[in-house]
Formats: sequence, C-alpha cells, structure tokens
Amino acid sequence: MSDSFREVTSISWFGRIKRAVGGVIFGLLLIVLMVIGLFWNEGRAVQTARSLAEGSGAVVSVEADSSDAANEGKLVHVSGPVTADSSLSDPDFGITAQGLRLSRGVEMYQWKEESKSETTKKLGGGEETETTYSYSKVWDDSQIDSSDFKKPDGHQNPPMAIHSRAFQIPQGKLGAFDLDTPVLDRIDGDKGLSLSASQSAAIKAAYTGTRPLSIVDGKIYLGSDNTTPSLGDYRIGYELAPLGVVSIVARQAGSRFEPYQTQAGDALLMVDTGSVPADKMFAEAVSANTLITWLLRVAGLLLLTIGFALFLSPIGVILDVIPFLGGMARMGTGIIAFFLAILVGATTIAIAWFWYRPVLAAAILAVGVVAAAAVYYLGRSRRAATPMAAPSTGIAT
Repeated sequence: MSDSFREVTSISWFGRIKRAVGGVIFGLLLIVLMVIGLFWNEGRAVQTARSLAEGSGAVVSVEADSSDAANEGKLVHVSGPVTADSSLSDPDFGITAQGLRLSRGVEMYQWKEESKSETTKKLGGGEETETTYSYSKVWDDSQIDSSDFKKPDGHQNPPMAIHSRAFQIPQGKLGAFDLDTPVLDRIDGDKGLSLSASQSAAIKAAYTGTRPLSIVDGKIYLGSDNTTPSLGDYRIGYELAPLGVVSIVARQAGSRFEPYQTQAGDALLMVDTGSVPADKMFAEAVSANTLITWLLRVAGLLLLTIGFALFLSPIGVILDVIPFLGGMARMGTGIIAFFLAILVGATTIAIAWFWYRPVLAAAILAVGVVAAAAVYYLGRSRRAATPMAAPSTGIAT
C-alpha cells in the first residue's frame, strides 16, 4: 500500500543569491576543516604504522594454559578456545543459548516517507522545485518518526515497544586468562540463529505482550498474519557469536589483557577469530591502516571539492538570469573546484609528509628532482646529437 502527493515551491533570484552566500560561508568552513582533517590523517597513519612496527618487534607469543609472571606488562600473543561459565538468554522471549553473545534484531512494519525533487531554472534567475512525497509501509529496525512527515495525517506510526538488544557473557576464559568486556567486544563471528517450532511454547510463555505470536522462517512474528502484515507488526530474529578459538595481542596484566601503550602513541589491543599467528595479525592491521588512510584521503578530497563548489556557487546563480549561461558556469566552476581540491589536498598531504616524515619526504623529493634532471639532460643530449637537415636549394639536377 502506498500513496503520494506533490508540492511545488519557488524561490526568487535574490533569494537564491542569499542562499548561495550562506553556501560560501559553509564552503569556506568545509575547506578549512578538510585541510585540518587531511593533515591529521597523515599524522594518524604515521603514528599507527610506527606503533604497529614497535608492537611487531616487541610481541611475545605465550601459551594460554598459564600466565607467566615474567611476561607481566609485556605485549603478548595468545591463541586458544574461549570458555564461559554462564549461558546467554533473552528474558523477554525465553531464548537461551550457549555462546559468547546473543543479538536480538527487531523490525517493525511502519510507514516510510520518500521524496523526489525536480528543479527547473526560470528566466530571470528564479527557481521552481516540484517535490513528490510518496508513502509506503516497510520493515525497519528503528522507529520512523511520522511526525516529521510532510503529510503525517493517515501515516502515523505506532511507538516501537520492542527494540534490538545484545546479551553478552560478562566474563570469559582463555586458558588461564580472564577475558573481560574490552576483549569480548572485539570478538566477532556472529551467525544467524534459526528458531524452531518446538520452541514456540517456551517463547509464548515468556512473552508478556498481547500480539499473536508465531515462528516463521526461523524468526518470531508478532502479528495476526505474516503474509499480509499490518501496521505495528514485528519480526524478531537472532544471531549468536559462538564460543571458539580466538587470538589476542595485548598487554598482560596478571591474568587479564589490557591495551599496550606504545612509545609511538597508539594503544594496541587486537583480537581475531581463529588461531592466527602474531605476524599475520600485525600484517592485517598494517593493511587496514593503509586502507583507512586512503579512504580518508579520498573522502577529504571529495569534501574539498564540495567546499570549493559551494564557495564558487554564486557565479552560477548570478548567471542564472539566463539559465543556459548559469548551467555553463556551474560546469566550469565544478571543474575548477575539482582541480582546486586536488591542488590544495595534495599540497596539504605533502606538507604533512614533511612534518611527520621529513626524512622519507626529502628522499622522495630528491629522487623526483634527480629523475626530472635526468630526463631533462637526456632530452638535451638527444637533440644535440640529431644532425640538422641541410637546407634545400630548390635547384633540380
């Protein structure tokens, strides 16, 4: 079931200029923030790389069956199976399981608003926007606030009374070592937990609500008919992180694990599922650091482009008196914004390299200068070695 309606709004040329001036201020702020962010990212990457290199050289692999006092305060690597003294349970629905973490995922059937706008430039610089708002019922894992809808009448959502929740063991064991929340939170490997019809009686006994309850496709369904859901119906599924083998790199503190503070600046606490050697854990962390660094660089350059585009936006708005000219101007300012972002971003990263890695940056610069000089002199020598063609006399023989 869905419905929709349209709304047409317009703004004058002067109103658009005023809005563009606000965009200039926001664009300048965005440019400053991205320059700071790109500079910070290079420092973060260097600090993390140095911390990982320091940790890789200091880590000691130990057995899990005993916590040797000689390793107190050291960075240790331990692998082994996790055990727990307690089971997991969701008291709201009487679900019990053996594992590390039981996660309840809840979806409610509710109204959702979507909008699509089409903007037309008018002669004289004005702008007309036609927005179509459409409404449909969907399954969503969070409450959609229908009071913010453009047309809330007839699309009111009931309050979401049941929410997603995670139940985790308070403490685990890894041989002679105790695992507390900071370590347990880093263990992943959650898998879907399918409920069976045989559990229906226990689930209904624990459920205190009034909606009809059934087990459908391994999940709890709260509603009269799962084939034609009604507003406010629920679908509830579970995931379980099972007990298994994990590998940990951390500071040994008695029988516990704590973050290891490196001289480079980062605190190391790494957890991986399965029996993973220390060198592989560090190699994966180095790869992750490289990936994060490049993702932040790309994001920073993209936001720089947006910032410069906002800064230059009044040009297009002013020329929108004739829409064709405004469109051409925006194309040009978009290209300029892109190249300014590349220039400013690359300069910022280069300065950050000289700030955080002066020796490496100087070496790269020296190699670049030498390479450029070699190409230049090679080109000159080739031109000098090429004999000049004799001038033609124009006399036939």
